[in-house]
Amino acid sequence: MKRFARITGTGSYLPPKIITNFELEKKLDTSDEWITGRTGIKERRVVDGESTCDLALEASKKALEMAKISASEIDLIILATTTPDKIFPATATLLQKRIGANCPAFDLQAVCAGFVFALSTAQQYIENGVYNNVLVVGSETMSRIVDWSDRSTAVLFGDGAGAVVLSQDNKTGIKFSKIHSDGSYLSALQVNNNYINEAGYIEMTGNAVYKIAVNQLSNLAEEMLKECNLKSD
Repeated sequence: MKRFARITGTGSYLPPKIITNFELEKKLDTSDEWITGRTGIKERRVVDGESTCDLALEASKKALEMAKISASEIDLIILATTTPDKIFPATATLLQKRIGANCPAFDLQAVCAGFVFALSTAQQYIENGVYNNVLVVGSETMSRIVDWSDRSTAVLFGDGAGAVVLSQDNKTGIKFSKIHSDGSYLSALQVNNNYINEAGYIEMTGNAVYKIAVNQLSNLAEEMLKECNLKSD
């Protein structure tokens, strides 16, 4: 019998502290009008003492509640993050302990695409019959690596978490997924540290990232539709 990986529960969490565009325009050469017109962003949430695991925990609780399963029924936890709480152990294992799960848990790092990579990975485990319930979480505290004096990045990034429970289903689930990477654009968006124990900040060439994103996302959407025998309408 065909096994599908179906999303049965979702949850999200944002830290309460808000930084508005008006607050940023007092410190940077920018304005609410400029930021909103180019990004649509009016405000961003940032942690104030919370950790990446703290955000992940709150999102996970909501996802488990919607899925109507307990933490003890989770077979695997995959936590996508580029801002882990420690070099090791994995933040996923910190989450595992705090929600009371007893299962394998690991982090996955693919930055902006991390949650999609984690979801695709979890899909394979379920469709191949290895696990029945996987908790997939994306949690970031990007404010820890933002240079708040850099107008090109300070206006864009914030903190938050999202989680889904992915469960085995015999009738419906994720139709198709495909992941891509391209290392030729490394300098367009990166953190400028050279060593793992060296602090660094996000650096971005905005125009280049915008062009890459628009073109690649359009191509991926067309590829996905073709693979699923669907038309854009």
